[in-house]
Amino acid sequence: MSETTSKTPGAPVREPDAFRWKALVFIALAQLMVVLDATIVNIALPSAQQDLGISDGNRQWVVTAYALAFGGLLLFGGRIADLWGRKRAFVLGLGGFAAASALGGAATNEAMMFGARALQGVFGALLAPAALSLLAVMFTDAKERAKAFGIYGAIAGGGGAVGLILGGFLTEYLDWRWTFFVNIPFAIVAAAGAYFVIREPEGGRNRSPLDIPGVILSTLGLVALVYGFTRAESDGWSDSVTVGMFVASAVLLASFVLVEAKVKAPLLPLRVITERNRGGIYLSLGLAIIAMFGLFLFLTYYLQIVKGYSPVKTGFAFLPMIAGMITGSTQIGTRLMTRVAPRLLMGPGFLVAALGMLLLTQLEIGSSYAALLLPAMLLLGLGMGTAFMPAMSLATQGVEPRDAGVASAMVNTSQQVGGAIGTALLNTIAASATTAYVADHIAGATSRSQQQLVQLEGMVQGYTSAIWFAVGILVVAAAIALTFVNAGRPGGTTVASSGEEAAEEVQIPVVAH
Repeated sequence: MSETTSKTPGAPVREPDAFRWKALVFIALAQLMVVLDATIVNIALPSAQQDLGISDGNRQWVVTAYALAFGGLLLFGGRIADLWGRKRAFVLGLGGFAAASALGGAATNEAMMFGARALQGVFGALLAPAALSLLAVMFTDAKERAKAFGIYGAIAGGGGAVGLILGGFLTEYLDWRWTFFVNIPFAIVAAAGAYFVIREPEGGRNRSPLDIPGVILSTLGLVALVYGFTRAESDGWSDSVTVGMFVASAVLLASFVLVEAKVKAPLLPLRVITERNRGGIYLSLGLAIIAMFGLFLFLTYYLQIVKGYSPVKTGFAFLPMIAGMITGSTQIGTRLMTRVAPRLLMGPGFLVAALGMLLLTQLEIGSSYAALLLPAMLLLGLGMGTAFMPAMSLATQGVEPRDAGVASAMVNTSQQVGGAIGTALLNTIAASATTAYVADHIAGATSRSQQQLVQLEGMVQGYTSAIWFAVGILVVAAAIALTFVNAGRPGGTTVASSGEEAAEEVQIPVVAH
């Protein structure tokens, strides 16, 4: 394997890693495990709550403990991957995630469960940026990169829906504990495979001293932000703790930016987020995730409570969305990425997803799955898959190898924060609309069956009100992608360069010692 070792003109670039496609299998498997975990536990939550005697007031911590640790520590995890080496961080993240999953599956009380979920979040925050940054530094040829990120994008987008199916099966036919234990074989296979086939390029580490003030400010700021939105969902936007969390988050994150602008070796070099294309991607991706997370929640409740679907049937109902995402990502996105500019995939992709979301505003109690939900889910999947794929690739393209971990962490951070915002914001809108509808119509319902019908109609009214907001959010995401992202289409091959400066010019990472 030849590597760039000097800055003289004509210096050879690093040859592609012979094991890169095998490595992609294990990286994709690890990513699938992390994404699955975000939804698989939701399906199992009612059974786990009953078994462990978790109160209604505390049950949200099964989800919140994971979200806080994962969202708060992502930047730190990305920086650790740059410092220690991405392969080492990847394998350690997998091992820790498997151990935390075993602890969750064996939980005998709520404290043990909450602790296991927080530990999963900690190791997930190390694993997720390491996985994405490994792809970024291993695939530098434009066409190969398009295929690799097409597969990764499909998993990142569709994994959540797969989690609903798997969670339904495991909960219905085995036991809720298996929604945790299932991570262990995933992690063992991915870690063993990674150990033997991943060959991380040399010279890409960032060995600068760790920015401790940056770590503290970013972690506390992100935890306060995620908790603020989680609290808003359960206690309302005017709750004093909710408001306090948002104020604290704003102060901490503003302080973080000031510190990063001044310190010699920042945790998040501002060059990573101020670059126009990456900034536009982080923003548009975060907005799109807001719309998607809210939708998963509403459709799950609609199918199970209004339509009476079982957990397994609900999971299968999401299959068209997964199929659409895989098609959009691996067929449309991958084939067009080297031919057209990324914004011409991202913008139209978000608009196609918005069209699918628009169909769902017509949802009623008696809506037909085949006539309404099926086409809506296909459009959503196609649009999101087409948009996610170039977004994932461009977010890490052209970044200096020493910054690959934190650039990858920012992709995950925008998704995690977007998910927290989406769940809280859209849930609040839906709950308000439902309450208003029931208050207006319940007086006319005289029998118990009529009152139940009004309650169900109120729920659907709440969902459609929130979905209208999701449509608007996706249109804004499309506008941001079309306006901010101005990179041209990637070139067809890896270009030989005269060192790191030339590499930045052609937007291809080069390895330097």
